[in-house]
Amino acid sequence: MHIAFLLFPGVTQLDLTGPAQFLSRLPDARVDLVWESRDPVPTDAGFAILPTATFGEVPRADLLCVPGGMGIAGVIDHAPALDWVRQVGTAAQWVTSVCTGALVLGAAGLLKGYQATTHWAWHDKLALFGAEPVHARHVIDRNRATGGGVTAGIDFALALMARIAGEDHARAVQLALEYDPAPPFDAGSPAKAGEDLVEVYTQRARRLAPTRMDDLLASARRLGFVTEGQE
Repeated sequence: MHIAFLLFPGVTQLDLTGPAQFLSRLPDARVDLVWESRDPVPTDAGFAILPTATFGEVPRADLLCVPGGMGIAGVIDHAPALDWVRQVGTAAQWVTSVCTGALVLGAAGLLKGYQATTHWAWHDKLALFGAEPVHARHVIDRNRATGGGVTAGIDFALALMARIAGEDHARAVQLALEYDPAPPFDAGSPAKAGEDLVEVYTQRARRLAPTRMDDLLASARRLGFVTEGQE
């Protein structure tokens, strides 16, 4: 099972490293972190990750996974990256994403007509790229598997592992990695966090990336998914 993760500047590292840790436990798994060069790639956590391969070195894979992060608009507008996602995803057995990585899959034309999920703050934007948004921790529709925001990538990975290698294998990996979450706060979703905290997050996100929504809409128009005036 050759697993290829897209690695890009501004990636949310847990979107990648969480599911990578779990999916690497699939039978006979080989994991590659792929970018256009082997230079260190900065994450949104302030440290860099080394790619293991370049686009040209991984023309195909059994499982493609695209994580999300602050850098997704740059990926969508970077033709070599989007072309690689489209190329690998077209032939892969499994086409998957975590968080806003689903928007990259959508921009590559890989979610049209599929149910999918993503981070709650960007959930409604899946429809820009022809996907059917579903509010869920993870969604598997035929050979497309998408996870919600960040930590949902671990649940997504376990569900996908069960589909590929069986539930017994997935349960054993869950035990081995002691995935038994018991958060000290019950504020992990908008419904639980409440309107005030949601607004605090929303304002913070707008300050960090004030043009991200406009950039995403512009990309959707440029790629032909929407026409001028649509949102």
